[in-house]
Amino acid sequence: MAKKLPILPYRQDLIEKARWLRKQSTPGEIRLWNAIRHRQILGYKFRRQHPIHRFIVDFYCRELKLAIEIDGRSHDFKIEADKERQFIIEQFGVSFLRFSESDAKRNTGAVVLEIEKWIESHS
Repeated sequence: MAKKLPILPYRQDLIEKARWLRKQSTPGEIRLWNAIRHRQILGYKFRRQHPIHRFIVDFYCRELKLAIEIDGRSHDFKIEADKERQFIIEQFGVSFLRFSESDAKRNTGAVVLEIEKWIESHS
């Protein structure tokens, strides 16, 4: 029997916001999503705009407890808030990978290789 993966706590009101965010994806998020969906990265399933606690992460893999964030220009003005948010989520055992919007959009293959390297070194 397969090991049941834990579901991290999240606020129910974030479900609708996550759905809205999926429809508002940036070009970099769309490019990366097309490269990682359907278990394309080493057979791991990623979710998009996934609620954890009181936050929403861009991409999340439950099997790896890995969150991937795509940081656009708006993140330049909220560096401290992002650090605090990441710290809180990491308390649930979640690891983070962060990429710029520019890299996700223009160098999607390199971003995918970095994700694969992380997976191979942590699984």
